[in-house]
Amino acid sequence: MAAILASHGCCCRTLDNLSFSGSLTNYCKYNENYGNNHLLKTRKIHTRRIKAETQERELPAVVGRHGRVIEMVNTTERRKLMLPENVNGSSAKKNDVNGGILVNGGILVRRNPTPLLLASPMPKPKQLRPIEGLKALPSDEGFSWANENYNSTQRTIDVWSSVFSLRVRILFDDSKWTYIAEGGFTEEKQRKRRRKTASWLRERVLQLGPTLIKLGQILSTRSDIFPKEYVDELSKLQDRVPAFSTVKVKNFIERELGAGINVLFKEFEDQPIAAASLGQVHRAVLQNGETVIVKVQRPGLKKLFDIDLKNFKLIAQWFQTSESLGGPARDWMGIYDECAKILYEEIDYIQEAKNADRLRRDFRNIKWVRVPVVFWEYTATKVLTLEYVPGIKINQLDKIDARGYDRSKISSRAIEAFLIQILKNGFFHADPHPGNVAIDRDGAIIYYDFGMMGEIKSSTRDTLLQLFYSVYEKDIKKVMQYLVDLGALQPTGD
Repeated sequence: MAAILASHGCCCRTLDNLSFSGSLTNYCKYNENYGNNHLLKTRKIHTRRIKAETQERELPAVVGRHGRVIEMVNTTERRKLMLPENVNGSSAKKNDVNGGILVNGGILVRRNPTPLLLASPMPKPKQLRPIEGLKALPSDEGFSWANENYNSTQRTIDVWSSVFSLRVRILFDDSKWTYIAEGGFTEEKQRKRRRKTASWLRERVLQLGPTLIKLGQILSTRSDIFPKEYVDELSKLQDRVPAFSTVKVKNFIERELGAGINVLFKEFEDQPIAAASLGQVHRAVLQNGETVIVKVQRPGLKKLFDIDLKNFKLIAQWFQTSESLGGPARDWMGIYDECAKILYEEIDYIQEAKNADRLRRDFRNIKWVRVPVVFWEYTATKVLTLEYVPGIKINQLDKIDARGYDRSKISSRAIEAFLIQILKNGFFHADPHPGNVAIDRDGAIIYYDFGMMGEIKSSTRDTLLQLFYSVYEKDIKKVMQYLVDLGALQPTGD
């Protein structure tokens, strides 16, 4: 009996040394007089509790592309493992004793062990394969707006000098007397001058940076406001946005997500696969082997927006009062308010991630529309991580034909997807330019970039439905009435 009690006491002291919770240790000491079978039952109960708690902490499964389950990695636990005290495989308390390391009462390792001669490890094969035809993007190093210490006064001077220069160029393009030296005014000569002015404007917008680039991209869709020459040149801004350096990208990610690049990702590609006005996109591989894209915001955008929008408000007020610039016939202040709202919304990547999740839920039962999965553990206000879903841009007709895709089927699907967003769900992608819409290898439509989204009230959706039915029935009176109800037309005396 004494031997049994001694063995029980030894077991409890071992549990105490292993630093289990106080309730478990005290319970063992309190039950020292019980038999060995009772102690085994107690251990089984606590083992079940530990297993249950572990199961409750497991991350939920996420279904990715083509229905494949993505195994999630808890970045919080990953960061803990990379702390200095955990790098050697143990988080127990260590003390130096006589040239060795004391761990839980025993010396396990020499303090200065003799280094072993080990062969250099073989480099691991990279999972990310080079993208065929990917060109290096121009750098933003030569642009003044890329400097984080950009002076607000200098910025204001740059903006207003560009606006006045544009105004003078437009006056010369529209004044017939300025064509006397060229043999007189003709429409062809005017179009030629406008093309030169539009080309100058595009280059000037690139020099002025992210705010003007984004506004130029938005206004390139407004052929009702600008001549065709300006629309054509501003649309080129989608493909000619300079990228910022990899050093800035990695520092920005580490600061936003609170961990090193090597902790967060198994691989991270230095060369961006795309650069937009407000950020750029890099490919990466998570620690679980999942390939993702990481969208990183350009540094200092908020400060730049605050300066620029103050100037743009004054410019919009000037344009609103000028008859030669459209005056009351064009709602320049309304355009300014909408652009300012869009700009501030697009630099909140948390909201963009929510938009992506919502759009993905809306199309969850439609297999021919794909929206990438959001990896929330790797997402912050200025860093967004999404599932990597490559595709062919919807305007690359030669590649679409080479793959044997049916253009008419793609067109009908694109129209149907847009009508579902507007008329059924009331939540739609508001920036579907060719850079944000692609075709997957099975012909499905892929959406990218969810910073600019729109919502439509149910009453407006009902009116739109009635409008479409009236167009189908060729009822002109109803069409005109519904357009008036939607505010697209102003009623007149006639």
